[in-house]
Amino acid sequence: MLLPKGGVTWKSAKARLPPWRALIAFLARTRVLAVIALTTVIVLLWRGISVSTEAMSSRICWGPGKSPLEMSSNEFIRWNQHLQTPVLFNHHEPYEVNSTTIQRVDLNSITSTPRALTNQERVLILTPLRDAAPYLVKYFDLLTDLTYPHDLIDLAFLVGDSTDDTLTVLASELNRIQQHPDAKLPFHSVTIVEKNFGDGGYSQDVESRHGFKAQGPRRKMMGKARNYLLSSALKPEHSWVYWRDVDIQDSPKKIIEDFVAHDKDILVPNIWFHRYRDGVDIEGRFDYNSWIESDKGRRLSASLDKDVVLAEGYKEYDTGREYMALMGDWRENKDKEINLDGIGGVNILVKADVHRSGINFPCYPFENQAETEGFAKMAKRAGYQVVGLPNYVVWHIDTEEKAGNAA
Repeated sequence: MLLPKGGVTWKSAKARLPPWRALIAFLARTRVLAVIALTTVIVLLWRGISVSTEAMSSRICWGPGKSPLEMSSNEFIRWNQHLQTPVLFNHHEPYEVNSTTIQRVDLNSITSTPRALTNQERVLILTPLRDAAPYLVKYFDLLTDLTYPHDLIDLAFLVGDSTDDTLTVLASELNRIQQHPDAKLPFHSVTIVEKNFGDGGYSQDVESRHGFKAQGPRRKMMGKARNYLLSSALKPEHSWVYWRDVDIQDSPKKIIEDFVAHDKDILVPNIWFHRYRDGVDIEGRFDYNSWIESDKGRRLSASLDKDVVLAEGYKEYDTGREYMALMGDWRENKDKEINLDGIGGVNILVKADVHRSGINFPCYPFENQAETEGFAKMAKRAGYQVVGLPNYVVWHIDTEEKAGNAA
């Protein structure tokens, strides 16, 4: 087919189109109309189905024509699986607190477990001091020998009512240790608390301090001193509190590891001392404050005024209690346990949460006991374990004022 010489123009193209009547006649044919109608129906149906499926699924009930309560188990499962209810969560961004006056303390992560070393649990060692200058050098010799990592140990001391150089010697010894070139020797931190409570109405010579008449006022004051020290030094990061007197003569280097392995709320060892006579070592029993209650002791307590503080190991009060000091043998199984009703304060390991729960050292008569014995009574009242190790011996300095306590 040859194109016009001048190219394709509108007029030439129009001349070649069929007449409009011919076009109408073509579209009016039955076959053409049927095709157009069928195509239109198909398009409309397709659009209606695709648009309405989602809307219809939210309105039309699928499944058996009955109430869910009337469905069988299988019918209910099929019906329930068909309808998956979408769940949308609104994830908020963290709320940021930038004020330096707001501090967060998370005690949920602080645990006291028998795997203290593995878990890197922090230990707080607390020692009240009064006229303790002669004992401090030995005290720190034993402390630095502890095998529990020193960077997990915090030390705290309360110095009160001292008439000697307790504070000076304490500062000197601490400075020596904390400045030591061996990185394993210094402790994580040290706190010194100063607080005077008065003499309590008794003198501080050895005989008077351990005499019967001094016990009530002395135990009340010691309870107060312990509570001041505890409230000043206990931090959120501490898992264990280890109370340790200054006048200990000897103790195992692994004492912390040995104690935490028992996983008890409150644990105490036996406290003895060495006394030498004619070159013979007589093993003296020192701490009569760790005991098991007796019926005789209960009757005695019931007969006393509520303000009276019972003092153990003295003939003035015959309680008939069973003393841990008179039990055990350091040559036998050191892990043997017994349940106690009263404890002494020379050496105590406490789970920190026991103290956090409000169990402290009564500076008043609590069930006719004060300080450490009142502490044990209070702990047992609250449902905590109070356990002694009769064969695990910590050696105290010799004390001649307790006549007849050497065996």
